[in-house]
Amino acid sequence: MRLHLLALLAKEPAHGYELKQALEQTFGSAYPSPNIGQIYVTLGRLEKDGLVRAVDVEQSNRPNKKVYYLTAKGRDVLTTWVDEPTEGPRVRDEFFMKLVLAPLTGIADRMALINRQRRHYLGIMSDLNDLLSRTAPTDRVAILLIEGAMLHLQADLDWLERCQEDLA
Repeated sequence: MRLHLLALLAKEPAHGYELKQALEQTFGSAYPSPNIGQIYVTLGRLEKDGLVRAVDVEQSNRPNKKVYYLTAKGRDVLTTWVDEPTEGPRVRDEFFMKLVLAPLTGIADRMALINRQRRHYLGIMSDLNDLLSRTAPTDRVAILLIEGAMLHLQADLDWLERCQEDLA
């Protein structure tokens, strides 16, 4: 969440609730609604690290609020994040480690592991389909996020089939 908040603050200064709303508006229903407590904890850490600075703003009928501004150091960190490629395929897949090692111990059968993982993925796929059906057609960012997750999940399901053919 650190870098997401820095990106929003690069656009304009904001307080915690505005950042929460901006995340929800930007990503729509596909993005889990962030916890406001987590946002403020993260902002506190960003401030401690010198990536943002907070300014108390007086309000006449309400308690003062802190408005957060991106610092030059924060902009540098954000620029580095944007410029670096995102992690690619995972070679050390946790499920694959289980699939190979658990049968050696006599704890689990490979087919049982594959079937359990397949059921888990299919449950997630069903949830994503439900979410997609409830997403407004105009919410393109949310649709792309959901479709991307579904494509990754389909690739994982295809890979499970390959594991079943080769290992079971």
